[in-house]
Amino acid sequence: MEHFLTEQQELIKSLARRVAEERILPVRAELDEKEEFPWAIMKDLADADLFRIFIPEEYDGLGEGVFTLCLAVEELSRACGGVAVTYAADALGAMPILLYGSEEQKRKYLPDIASGARLTAFGLTEPGAGSDAGGIRTTAARDGDDYVINGTKQFITNGGEAEIYTVIALTDPTRGPRGASAFIVEKDTPGFTFGKKEKKMGMRTSATRELVFHNCRVPKENLLGREGVGFIVTMKTLDSTRPGVGAVAVGLAQGALEAAVAYAQQREQFGHPISAIQAIQHMLANMAMELEAARALIYATAKTIDSGAKNISEIGAMAKVFATDMAMKVTTDAVQVFGGPGYMRDYPVEKMMRDAKINQIWEGTNQVLRNVIALELLKRKALRD
Repeated sequence: MEHFLTEQQELIKSLARRVAEERILPVRAELDEKEEFPWAIMKDLADADLFRIFIPEEYDGLGEGVFTLCLAVEELSRACGGVAVTYAADALGAMPILLYGSEEQKRKYLPDIASGARLTAFGLTEPGAGSDAGGIRTTAARDGDDYVINGTKQFITNGGEAEIYTVIALTDPTRGPRGASAFIVEKDTPGFTFGKKEKKMGMRTSATRELVFHNCRVPKENLLGREGVGFIVTMKTLDSTRPGVGAVAVGLAQGALEAAVAYAQQREQFGHPISAIQAIQHMLANMAMELEAARALIYATAKTIDSGAKNISEIGAMAKVFATDMAMKVTTDAVQVFGGPGYMRDYPVEKMMRDAKINQIWEGTNQVLRNVIALELLKRKALRD
């Protein structure tokens, strides 16, 4: 489909694809097997100025917004979901600063994020707070000119590798979610350490660790916005970044479809390529249709967010759910087209299927996001009545 990209967007998409094909494809299996963080590729992305995409021009960025970021994420994910998630999680960690940072905070942190000199991460999930983001227990108590943070965050993408963290903690535990606040915490802050690196089913090159805070002091200047808006910061951040998760899913599905089509054309059974078998043709056709529908929804959602639209929770949830469910189905079907070889690590679709699964879980499980969609529908109905 033609999505009428600007010259700048075409250039960025081409740059991302070049990095994907020249730098990621040759090492993706090795990165996955060794569970090695892709620092060399992050440097390549920085050299290509791809970290600048979503940062405003006044902070040394390109000012391109969520849609163009999705174009780059999709191209990277087409080669390796783990590398793409490492890159996309940087935008997730930076988004609270973009949305709620003071001018001083933005000038201090955003230029380094734009250059790729400092990677970011977002600290929300805890052992007892996954889908229930309002159930966090990490606290931040005011003490003079500092806040003292105590608690543990779990399953944090880029944990231990990033240098800048946006962390949600309770400044008034008696108020529940309304007592949450958001803070910028730098990696080397005393009292801030990391737990074990998680062993995952997929996205193995991406680092996932605990963030551990024990009497960690951060200056009051590191508070984002004001006390009590942490839950709003979280929801607005996730609303803006969910299309990025969908873009990872679209890229994974695109890579899986391309691999399945190529394999179907060269694999012979019963004296002819399996691409001549109607059952296989129908599988490929369905994969392509579902992929194009998801891509169109992700792109439209990202453009809506970039337009400054206010009520984006519903469409963000729709885009993320539809695209990630699609990717799980398409990658599973790709393995089926490959048959026995598709189950082996010698072929890329096995990794793509493993990488696809987590997208249905993080940044809001698809079951919880269906609740979000339904509630918005019912709210509109109630208002009409």
